[in-house]
Amino acid sequence: MTTALTRRRFLIGAGIVGGALVVGYAFSGNGENTARQRFQKAGPEGGVALNGWVRIDPDGRIAVALPRAEMGQGVSTSLPMLLAEELEADWRMVGFEQAPRDPLYVNREILVDGVPFVPWDDGVAAETMRWAYEKSASLLGLQATGGSTSVRDGYYAMRQAGAAAREMLRRAAAARWNVPLSSCIAENGTIRSGKKSARYGELAAEAAAIALPEPPRLKDPAQWRLLGHSPARLDIPAKVTGKARYGIDIRLPGMVFAAFRPVPVFGAEIAGLDDSAARAMPGVKKILAVPGGIAAVATTTWQAQQAVDAVEFTLSGGAEDLSSETLLETFSATAARWDGHVFREEGDIGTALAGGRKIRAEYRVPFLAHACMEPMNCTAWIHDGQLEIWAPNQSADLAAMVAGGIADIDNDKITVHTPYLGGGFGRRADMDYVEIAVTLAHAMPGTPVQVTYSREADMRHDRFRPAAVSLFEASIDEQGQPLGLRNSIAGPSVVKSFVGRLLPGPFITPDKTTAEGAFDKPYEFPALQVMHETVDTPVPCGFWRSVGHSYNAFFFESFMDEIAHAAGRDPLAFRLSLLKNFPRHRALLEKLADGWNAPKAPGTGRGIALHDSFGSIVAQMVELYRPDEQAPIRIAKITVAVDCGYALHPQTVIRQMESGVIFALSAALHGEITIADGQIEQENFPDYEMIRMADAPPIEVHILNSGARLGGIGEPGTPPLAPALANALFDLTGRRIRRMPFGDVFGYA
Repeated sequence: MTTALTRRRFLIGAGIVGGALVVGYAFSGNGENTARQRFQKAGPEGGVALNGWVRIDPDGRIAVALPRAEMGQGVSTSLPMLLAEELEADWRMVGFEQAPRDPLYVNREILVDGVPFVPWDDGVAAETMRWAYEKSASLLGLQATGGSTSVRDGYYAMRQAGAAAREMLRRAAAARWNVPLSSCIAENGTIRSGKKSARYGELAAEAAAIALPEPPRLKDPAQWRLLGHSPARLDIPAKVTGKARYGIDIRLPGMVFAAFRPVPVFGAEIAGLDDSAARAMPGVKKILAVPGGIAAVATTTWQAQQAVDAVEFTLSGGAEDLSSETLLETFSATAARWDGHVFREEGDIGTALAGGRKIRAEYRVPFLAHACMEPMNCTAWIHDGQLEIWAPNQSADLAAMVAGGIADIDNDKITVHTPYLGGGFGRRADMDYVEIAVTLAHAMPGTPVQVTYSREADMRHDRFRPAAVSLFEASIDEQGQPLGLRNSIAGPSVVKSFVGRLLPGPFITPDKTTAEGAFDKPYEFPALQVMHETVDTPVPCGFWRSVGHSYNAFFFESFMDEIAHAAGRDPLAFRLSLLKNFPRHRALLEKLADGWNAPKAPGTGRGIALHDSFGSIVAQMVELYRPDEQAPIRIAKITVAVDCGYALHPQTVIRQMESGVIFALSAALHGEITIADGQIEQENFPDYEMIRMADAPPIEVHILNSGARLGGIGEPGTPPLAPALANALFDLTGRRIRRMPFGDVFGYA
């Protein structure tokens, strides 16, 4: 175990160092870096990699290395667009391939032109909150997909790679024709000079031998021909025709199949088991203890599942008295102490709250599951001193790190294949399913083993979005002007839980994800204090679409409405009054103002919320209707205004906003993981409802291209929905919602 832990520490350190060493790779076009070699080898005979990002095949087809996982968010189109724009490629000839593991492809999102990334570019706010982001958790140094970083992380690297390849092709043409470089024009996959022309495929071999003397000049956005438009997504044809391969589709010669049964009680261990009945069942090959439970290996997945269900075991230890309600009460009492880590403090909060009219409220949210459509699965195969893994993952580096520690195989002998992901939402950043597959493969060397979680195992062995409690105190003067606000949040730490599963030792740095969406709100209060107290629980927590923003937006934006109501102010106008130095935020609210201020028909209600996360800002307005007191409440329409800096592929932005809204609606109306006697009570989709098509409302999305630094788009559509919906319910019914889920108000059981 000591060797594995040392390797883990080394890999993390090496990854970060590697991220600093690969700056020159994208534009050099010279030197034998491993990424370029691997990418060329992965293509057809005669294919030429001009750098680690782009390969041109003999038929002129262009393959772009995809350094992030495609899980429906559209990165397999947006990232190639960045490269193709600078390459002046014919989009019809562009495709993508999953990039190999290599330091070239690690995340560098928080470094832009060598400057630490801070997503607030609005004057004083950036300086006020820079200190908090210095404590930020980051994907830096890992090849990982998360935090809505994929496109903004690849924005410069992909463009540089495309521009470098373009300039290498131009130079190759100039040398072949003995003409001035300035006369060689790249356009639509062709280099032209006067009457001479050559397709990229004809020039690739010559271009590959050219070293650029300096980084190429990138195109001015005013010259873009592809970016800013919405060409057909590159991943859709394979998904429509059934050719797309997900992790669960992997089949290898001699493969066996495994099922996993988790220990049901948090913190418990298996004290004894009787597997005699399971071993006697047809097709069963092994019954093994694995991290977190037991697994059965058999000829088919069905046989393995039947076998693992037949095992009888007894438990020792564990938190048998644990319940979700007692945890929430603990969080409430903890928050009420007002002694958590202070993430933001401005002004004299004590004096501000000593005067004026007081407004107080407590909000609560439950644990949530990920419930990906494709259950957790992984195939592992140890052969010839190598380890191969096929896993729908959000970090190939983490998968290799975990696998190497279990199998005691060096990092350079581990290959991680990343197929399409049937949903991620942060769940596939955890590596428990990889641990189990590699544990089984290690026990069966030479045999490929595929483990697939049943839906029950998937839900009960999730790494849950934390439950949390948030307390607010605010004060307003006689004119309804805010004097101050303080917020105390309590609940588990995602990062502490996640890191604790990977590395030993104490967790020191405060986890900003616990308070993100609260401490970083743009509203300009005379006095403001935001704190969070981490409460450790046996419940494993993990990243979930928008993480802390997912609940802190509900807390903060709902309470903003409470303050506005207490002050007798219009909720939209009240927000605008506190955003005088934030023009991007104001513009989004003003975009919704016409609809907000339109006359309301009887039996309708409106709610609004504004939230910025992952570098993007989103405002949402929910409109409800109820024809009479006995009729059910229904959602008439949801209007979204988004500013992500610039929409590189507008239809992807629209779809991600729609997706985020639907994801958030499921959580707001139905989502709840409950714990009783130390066990998760939900087991499958009948216990964990989602929005059905019949209940999905019309969604209208408006994109505002401000030209600000590029923001993420996969997660920012989720946080504002719940508060906008809750605020609309108050407008319609006078009932203030302070706890999720609240589907009962809509008539859901």
